[in-house]
Amino acid sequence: MSCAPVGSSGAMLAVVTDLRIPRDRSDDYSAEAIGARQEFLAAATGADQPHMRHFSLDPQTLPGNIENFLGVAQVPVGLAGPLLVNGEHAQGEFLVPLATTEGTLVASYSRGMKLFREAGGITTTVLDDKMQRAPVFSFESAREARAFGEWLTEHFDEVAAAAETTTTTGKLLEIQQFSVSKLLYTRFNYSTGDAAGQNMTGKATFAACAWIKLNYPGELHFVLEGQFATDKKTSVVNMLHTRGKRVVAEATLPADLVLKHLNVSTDKLFAARLKGQLGSIMSVTNNNGNHSANGITAIFIATGQDVANVAESSALYGFTELLPNGDLYVSVTLPSLIIATYGGGTGLATQREGLEIMDCYGAGKARKLAEIIAATVLAGELSLGAAVVAEEWVQAHDDLGRNRP
Repeated sequence: MSCAPVGSSGAMLAVVTDLRIPRDRSDDYSAEAIGARQEFLAAATGADQPHMRHFSLDPQTLPGNIENFLGVAQVPVGLAGPLLVNGEHAQGEFLVPLATTEGTLVASYSRGMKLFREAGGITTTVLDDKMQRAPVFSFESAREARAFGEWLTEHFDEVAAAAETTTTTGKLLEIQQFSVSKLLYTRFNYSTGDAAGQNMTGKATFAACAWIKLNYPGELHFVLEGQFATDKKTSVVNMLHTRGKRVVAEATLPADLVLKHLNVSTDKLFAARLKGQLGSIMSVTNNNGNHSANGITAIFIATGQDVANVAESSALYGFTELLPNGDLYVSVTLPSLIIATYGGGTGLATQREGLEIMDCYGAGKARKLAEIIAATVLAGELSLGAAVVAEEWVQAHDDLGRNRP
């Protein structure tokens, strides 16, 4: 096979007779296998990777996380804080690692954290915690689908036992049912400990469905995922029913502190908030906040989370109240925050270090991380909102957010 034209000009940069990416079936994470891919890429594209090639992590820790390993993408990490959290799982002051290339981001979050710290901190509460897999069952008629739903409710304990044979930490909490036509859409809701749990719930639900198909007296067909868990997609169903952690961050801010730190009065902030609410309704967004995805993504990259879950995790319900004395109550609710402190990418070298900065690596730390993330989001929401109202937003980007090579 000859190499296709490479580069913006369409000119041939190199002649490569075989474009198959080199692999070593015996040890694809060896120095030799990695080096072969690096040389292959240089020959195929004519581009060198002097930074991507260099890394300090052990490639032998990567099986299960990445294939065809070539090198690393270095993302700058900045520290925001200190963040004062009055949570049930996160208590005290935290320095928060934010991995980003967006200027002003770390500075803005730190500004918000400074205000909340002086006001006594941010109170956080985890309201719910569950992960789903959502099989759909099909029948010949709506009545057969209804009958199956009744049978499924009656046999919940047996279904749960079948599901839990595949996991030592996952527990089937409930099976929600949603009927339409001759189909029954379900949501198998699990607790998953400190793992995010998408793979865990998939394996457990497949075992449960196999048991159902074997034991149900009628005929049925199922698809393991009917797209009703909306994995890595924003959805109203998950915002209402929770996917991952449902966590609230809230605080009451004295009016004088808001003016001192944010250069804007609480009544102007609240008036802008009302206008923003209407804009969010008109545009049908997944939240009525300012930029929840910014802080969440930066923490996700720094701590080894599945970054695609930002599509769901950035959903936000913001609520603000101007109190009679002029103080401002502010809160955010993250209804589908999908995170882990164990498994996935959390144990890799730099990602583990990111979690350890906040004492959030390992067992029993997932809800603590959820509270820290929610508090971080609240700090960033207020800081950016105030910058817009105080007409400082554009200038801040001019001062800190421009990097023209």
